[in-house]
Amino acid sequence: MNIQGQAALVTGGGSGLGEATARELARLGAKVAVLDLHMDNAERVAQDIGGLAVHCNVSDPESMAKAIEIAAAAHGPARILMQIAGIGTAKRVVGKDGNAAPLEDFAKVIQVNLIGTYNAARLFAAACAKLGPMDDNARGVMVFTASVAAFDGQVGQQAYSASKAGVAGMTLPMARDLAQHGIRVCTIAPGLFATPLLKGLPEPVQQSLAASIPFPARLGKPSEFAELACHIVSNDHLNGEVIRLDGALRMAPR
Repeated sequence: MNIQGQAALVTGGGSGLGEATARELARLGAKVAVLDLHMDNAERVAQDIGGLAVHCNVSDPESMAKAIEIAAAAHGPARILMQIAGIGTAKRVVGKDGNAAPLEDFAKVIQVNLIGTYNAARLFAAACAKLGPMDDNARGVMVFTASVAAFDGQVGQQAYSASKAGVAGMTLPMARDLAQHGIRVCTIAPGLFATPLLKGLPEPVQQSLAASIPFPARLGKPSEFAELACHIVSNDHLNGEVIRLDGALRMAPR
């Protein structure tokens, strides 16, 4: 799909990997709606790229549906969804106090990362399926965000790893499901990236994390994630695939 002139939705577009992806889409000529819970961040990015800031909670059906509607009114129906919004947490099953981890903590991560991804996907797909076909009967593309933690999660990452493994696991069946509508689905599983979360760690910790990456021995750049996300859109034969973007990193137990 040629990105030029297409309407695109970027969830979590106000910071980190989402911000980088919104900026890259705009550079390539897309009409970008920056969807985020934090409107100050969304408005900052949208103003920079000439896009639209939309308040959105991906795990809330009404909020996501409204965001799609608002974006469509401004830019026309979207053919590109970059589902990047998510949260992370680390909590041992049995804490130092000997008590079991609160179930609601696990449920919240699943609700946002996995159910939120499915919610955004189902609503986008339903709208996209109604659009007229382009070349090869294509109608749209969705790019999800998993994590290397889906495959080699560390101690305490039960909720995060489960949520991201779920995103990876539904990629192929969803691509097969939506093939009849000409909608492709791929997922990126990033490793250690220089997002605001990691950049907030002490410098020695950042250096230690970077040294664990075989090559290049540095944190990933958000722009590298954005470039891959946009390449997936442009490469019509990429479908149903989960792509690790991690410099050959395999996470240690802790």
